[in-house]
Amino acid sequence: MREELCLILALALGGAGAGRAETHVEAIGDPVRGAEIWVYCSGCHEIGPGARASIGPPLNGLFGRRAASVADFPYSKSMRRAGDDGLTWTLETLDAYLENPVVLVSGTRMSFPGLEDAGERADLLAFLRRYSDSPSDIPEAAPTARAEDPVLPEATLALAGDPAWGEYLSSECTTCHQRDGSDRGIPSITLWPERKFVLAMHAYKQKLRPHPVMRMMAGRLSDEEIAALAAYFGGLGP
Repeated sequence: MREELCLILALALGGAGAGRAETHVEAIGDPVRGAEIWVYCSGCHEIGPGARASIGPPLNGLFGRRAASVADFPYSKSMRRAGDDGLTWTLETLDAYLENPVVLVSGTRMSFPGLEDAGERADLLAFLRRYSDSPSDIPEAAPTARAEDPVLPEATLALAGDPAWGEYLSSECTTCHQRDGSDRGIPSITLWPERKFVLAMHAYKQKLRPHPVMRMMAGRLSDEEIAALAAYFGGLGP
């Protein structure tokens, strides 16, 4: 595990009011329970006074930090690329990364499969917020305000894509991604599991992933088109 393993929860979208933005916040979690969850992270990460890089980077001051920005730490190429593209650790992006790391950063070297339980992610956040700037302002202050965010419907994930249609749509994808599965500076998407592909594309549509070109491309695709591309690339042999 070389990346930000102990990364966290809650979705940072604010409602808009008349003449000013309003953010509806709620209690984030229990830091005592979060400390118990942190035990599973501490084998790779350090936090608190004197924290240093270990197998993973130190997690002091995590919120608002650009991905892959700890000096001299040997991040993966994919994590460095995400940081160069503007990925910043907010509650929105931390929640996405912790729940399913490869959806947010597809080439991460971190072997952690993800933390499904939203309550556990909330508790871990409550623990980690103690080691970020101005903890007395949390959860009220950005980027740690927490609000509701739409969840991708299960029906969208269950769409059966047409691989023949996906092949027709794939020409724009393969200007960068290689059909043979090789990585020439662009991550391979050949033989990706369909659910993983769909989640990744919707992460771009919902602006969880920072790459501007992929946001534009995903934003033009319907749910059915994304499912078709997932079916095509998922069954494409190297």
